[in-house]
Amino acid sequence: MPKTSAGLLPFRRRGGVVEVLIAHPGGPFWARKDAGAWSVIKGEYTDEDPMTAAVREFREETGFDVVGDPFLLGVVTQKGGKVVTVFAVDADFDASAAVGNTFEMEWPPKSGKTQSFPEIDRIEWFGLADARVKLLEAQVVLLDALE
Repeated sequence: MPKTSAGLLPFRRRGGVVEVLIAHPGGPFWARKDAGAWSVIKGEYTDEDPMTAAVREFREETGFDVVGDPFLLGVVTQKGGKVVTVFAVDADFDASAAVGNTFEMEWPPKSGKTQSFPEIDRIEWFGLADARVKLLEAQVVLLDALE
């Protein structure tokens, strides 16, 4: 059975341009990756309503409470087989004020040293054209659905 995640894609309009809030993953594996590395803010869930999970994960990853009425945007299957259910919400957040979770891992590999890294090292607003370049390939179709 594939892993399941639920996520939230906030969007806003600035000067007639639609922008989306997406996240760059933290940790050493993603540090030098940009194009095709960003993601909808999401997290895994099992026995939970996907919208409830999406709102919970968004809060955990950003520190922001969701205001507005999220609606189902789409379901995508990522390269590794994970199925991601994504909701969109018309909302505006100060990306620079985001505060999220951390994780620990052995780094450098086989060093015996454990280091702490942010799950998300930054979130930013992007216009749809730039977001198409930044997002994981499987998630780009979500922008089509939003348009």
